[in-house]
Amino acid sequence: MLNLQTLQFLSDLGNNNNRDWFQANRPRYERAKKDFTGLVEGLIQGVTKVQELGNTQPKDCIFRINRDIRFSKNKAPYKQWLSAAVGPGGSHSGRVDYYLHVQPGNETFLGAGMWSPTPAQLAKYRQEIDYNAAELKAIIEQDNFRAFFPTIEGEVMKTSPKGYSKDHPEIELLRRKQLFFMHYFTDKEVQSKQFLAEIMKGVVLIKPYCDFLNYIFHDEAREEKPGV
Repeated sequence: MLNLQTLQFLSDLGNNNNRDWFQANRPRYERAKKDFTGLVEGLIQGVTKVQELGNTQPKDCIFRINRDIRFSKNKAPYKQWLSAAVGPGGSHSGRVDYYLHVQPGNETFLGAGMWSPTPAQLAKYRQEIDYNAAELKAIIEQDNFRAFFPTIEGEVMKTSPKGYSKDHPEIELLRRKQLFFMHYFTDKEVQSKQFLAEIMKGVVLIKPYCDFLNYIFHDEAREEKPGV
């Protein structure tokens, strides 16, 4: 669970997104960060029971609250949320992981999947769908999976990708440039003692999809090399 004060700080930050206000309220931010860090620590402990994370620590997973405004028209200096990516090595591992986003106004969510694939990774994904879509569909079309992750985000091509017929039986999956699943939590759920357990419920459900992507993006080629 997270404290109401953490959500209130983020809500107030959204209404006062400037450096002067942030510095004046830095003690509130530090308390919110400590609260969130405790949640991420609990999540790491939970994920470790179903997946090897090595020596991954909360600091490896939590994103900075400062925004990169160099190339953005929005010059607000701070994010209005706290977020972390939990997986082996943390947020900069390059692997598909579990993304936790805490934002007041019932905008908190757990998400995972294909979000920013490289051209080579996208090609591997499509090759796998063309060859054996059944493996992925067996994961993401389960009733309990779709009940927990009803929201699908990501860009979809308007036409068929190069090399694939528009009447391909799996054209809907092939047209996807991103395939990211999300589960939203209410502010009340975020403050519940069951919040971490509900996050872990989602992690267990979506882990096979993450494993599917990590295998074709990273691990398959390593297995094909002798002695690796």
